[in-house]
Amino acid sequence: MADETVGIVGAGIVGLATAREIALSRPGTRVVVFEKEREVSLHQTGHNSGVVHAGIYYTPGSLKAELTVRGVALLRAYCEQRELPYREIGKLVVAVREDELGRMNALYDRARNNHVPDLRKVSREEIREIEPNAGGIAALYSPRTAITDYPAIARAFADDVVASGGEVRTGFPVTGITEVPGGIEVASGAERVRVDRLILCAGLHSDSVAGLARDRSAPRIVPFRGEYMLLRPEKTDLVRGLVYPVPDPRYPFLGVHFTPRVDGSVEVGPNAVLALAREGYTRTRISPGDLLGLAAYPGVWKMAAQHWRTGIREYRGSFSAKAFMKDAALYVPAVGVQDVVRGGAGVRAQALDPDGTLVDDFRIHRVGRVTAVRNAPSPAATASMAIAEHIVEAAFERVSGSG
Repeated sequence: MADETVGIVGAGIVGLATAREIALSRPGTRVVVFEKEREVSLHQTGHNSGVVHAGIYYTPGSLKAELTVRGVALLRAYCEQRELPYREIGKLVVAVREDELGRMNALYDRARNNHVPDLRKVSREEIREIEPNAGGIAALYSPRTAITDYPAIARAFADDVVASGGEVRTGFPVTGITEVPGGIEVASGAERVRVDRLILCAGLHSDSVAGLARDRSAPRIVPFRGEYMLLRPEKTDLVRGLVYPVPDPRYPFLGVHFTPRVDGSVEVGPNAVLALAREGYTRTRISPGDLLGLAAYPGVWKMAAQHWRTGIREYRGSFSAKAFMKDAALYVPAVGVQDVVRGGAGVRAQALDPDGTLVDDFRIHRVGRVTAVRNAPSPAATASMAIAEHIVEAAFERVSGSG
């Protein structure tokens, strides 16, 4: 008999990393992962671009900064151990205009504070040495930034959970969470499973699942679809490593960039458009319930009032390949609209506060026996093993109370 049973809602990479961490670090604890889909890692993890972020962008002292740097080391070691893809192909963060140099230099200082390894500033000439087809007047170069296969890592985490005596229950959409004497009852339709503690890692549905546990209503999840172009196979040699713009600090999105994948393809993107469903991977996927939920949340209207111009620009790129590639061509001028085809898309679970603020940092807190991950955007996949350590520490700190 297990000393204790812990339930995890959500079999994305964060949920599975957390389940694995419990199974390996707390002998005698049984872990059960509840996943509504028939397979693991089908949503944010399965649509991830595969970048292992080095920690350049994140506010020093934030959870993102702390957990990303540790997460990279853990992830690299795990991939080596399990013989999973992990390729340090390097990243250029490129300034194309003089007015971006101040932001680039501030980003350099931030990255140094986050102990990003081997980061350096490079000149126009050095950019061409690293990335012969790139544009730009100056850049930051992170040679240790890597790419990997996050769905494969998630599947390996699931295997580790099962090998340690845990269970990954797919096809189990959670419809009810009820506190019972000494524990929590998790329901899927008429089926009931009792656990001693519960951890919510529900991604795109994190706010609605947290609501089942009577957690606070905010922040709410706003789904943003990120659409990609793919370089034609005969053009993939135009890009060697990752090529990114200097990001706008007003937004938690990094802008359209070039991303080689471990399968040899090269993505261009993503944009960031409001999705009309939480799982709205196409423009035609619409959920009336999700739309009503967005319309009823004051934060959505406040966000729209602040950022409507950016929204229009992003939507223009969604419908026009020429508009999409206009910005991308600043960074790799050799690539034009004739060199790309439409690729896939992902949906980012972006948490939004009632005042219209796009939540940037990870948010994890306790509600009695339930630990809720309310915001875990990029770089959550990079940081997943370190996030798991943090979640487990929070979940087992004490049995009652909230944090």
